[in-house]
Amino acid sequence: MSHIVTVQDAVTAFADFIEPTDAELDAIEQEMPVILADVDLLDAQIITLDRTPTELDHQRIRRARRRALAARVALINRENASMPGGAA
Repeated sequence: MSHIVTVQDAVTAFADFIEPTDAELDAIEQEMPVILADVDLLDAQIITLDRTPTELDHQRIRRARRRALAARVALINRENASMPGGAA
């Protein structure tokens, strides 16, 4: 029988060296509006799981979907604006 401890030691041996780079942190920061909008959408959807959705629930989900889509569009537009020559 193999022990998980030997595998765990191998996996966590380099944990001190596995830090996000500045570029990865910047990418996360740029994507944060999209992440937060998706969390809001999930929250709106989770609220309706254990009950029949009301008209207010439907409106809340539609608003959250629009915010999530707008955040994604803004992120894509920012990425395209930073490309040399712009988007084709």
